[in-house]
Amino acid sequence: MSWIPFKIGQPRKQIVSKTVERDFEREYEKLQKLEEQTKKLHKDMKKSTEADLAMSKAGVKISGDLLSNPLCEQDLAFLESMTALDTAMKRMDAFNQEKVNQVQKTVIDPLKKYSSVFPSLNMAVKRREQALQDYKRLQSKVEKYEEKEKTGPIMVKLHQAREELKPVREDFEAKNKQLLDEMPKFYNSRIDYFQPSFEALIRAQVVYFTEMHKIFTELTDQIDQGGLTDEQRKQENEAKLNELRALSIVADD
Repeated sequence: MSWIPFKIGQPRKQIVSKTVERDFEREYEKLQKLEEQTKKLHKDMKKSTEADLAMSKAGVKISGDLLSNPLCEQDLAFLESMTALDTAMKRMDAFNQEKVNQVQKTVIDPLKKYSSVFPSLNMAVKRREQALQDYKRLQSKVEKYEEKEKTGPIMVKLHQAREELKPVREDFEAKNKQLLDEMPKFYNSRIDYFQPSFEALIRAQVVYFTEMHKIFTELTDQIDQGGLTDEQRKQENEAKLNELRALSIVADD
């Protein structure tokens, strides 16, 4: 467990059975792991969308740089290809922004809201632990008077201690029962809560990549007139580079 018990005298009477305490610890540890995983998923989703936006913005920057290349002023075919590329990159960026906005609303925001519940839960557990320590302290006090000789003053103090113990015991038992009832319900609700978010994430990805397929298919039709394979393009580039290497201005001394 995450809390540190107070150092007090332990009563002889068993306050909470070992079975109940094990059940409590097991359920709370499950929720602690759920909290950690939810925060990590929220952080990773934010990083993913930030990377998505950076990628499409970089594509727009690259196509803009190519479009401003002086070669576009001299070669009409190159200008047309770079214009087509720039249009495709801007369309990609627009669809990407739309996808990120959708993911923000349907996945990231719900994750953040879900995480906001855990502080209240953790506080309820701390209040239960405080109530348990008060219960133990007063139970020890009652036992102390029960061990003493039954004189008039001692009996008065014993009665007072028992009266003081009663509401504290009831308070702990109520808090303990509530948490044991509600922690499993909270944990089991996670699937129903997150299922719509993950379905929305999949739909957003499907829509985005369907549009990307259309955009880049059209772009290929516009600029890939030669229909060369990647290997053929590599060989063509190597041949052009060898021609450049043969020029006297780049020849080795």
